[in-house]
Amino acid sequence: MFDIRDRVAVVTGASSGLGDRFSRVLAASGAKVVVAARRLDRLEALATDIGGTAIRCDVANAEDRESLIAQVVEQYGRIDILVNNAGISPHARAEDESLEEIEQVMEVNTIAPFHLAQLAARDMLPRGSGVIVNIASMLGLIAATPIRQASYCASKGAVVNLTRELAAQWARKGIRVNAIAPGWFPSEMTESMFGDKKSEAYVESNTPIGRFGNINELDGALLYLVSDASSYCIGQTLVVDGGWTIR
Repeated sequence: MFDIRDRVAVVTGASSGLGDRFSRVLAASGAKVVVAARRLDRLEALATDIGGTAIRCDVANAEDRESLIAQVVEQYGRIDILVNNAGISPHARAEDESLEEIEQVMEVNTIAPFHLAQLAARDMLPRGSGVIVNIASMLGLIAATPIRQASYCASKGAVVNLTRELAAQWARKGIRVNAIAPGWFPSEMTESMFGDKKSEAYVESNTPIGRFGNINELDGALLYLVSDASSYCIGQTLVVDGGWTIR
């Protein structure tokens, strides 16, 4: 049911944090994993560790996105799984964010996953099979305040509804699209937000389970959504947040 052996998987934002972890989990489960990100040195080290393939890709660049998918199809003949993980998360008051910053967040967090899903689907549709998992965020479902992340919240909210629409359009054609909405997990992205005891205490006191997530606590959600175990799960956002959004 959870078998993904020999399936070709692409993971963006794989050079650190959740993307690194997702790549290792997929490889350990038998998938042929292509890791993509900007930092090629880290990617190559990861690819060596997991027996995968490293392809440099800045997801903010449309040509890089097109090249990534084309290279994977050329090398492996198909794409079975796409994990849209790459993202950025600036911190500023809504009135202070520049238009350039807002556009960059939307490009990386929303446009890139949409474009990559399109490109992957063009390979998947003729075969009538494929899985796309978008990494959204619990902040795509609720406001972040008092943490100031207006553009991030907007971009991830868009990913949640994009997931629904792509799933609705492609489900009968054999492509399953779902999302994971992580809560507070340690990563490069959250280090800048929670680098002090006061911030850590805020998260711990406001999360029903009383702590940050451990990175391995997303493994099950990922394997469920990329495998046939979720064959009747369409357009859903699986929230893994220690209870933050139920408060």
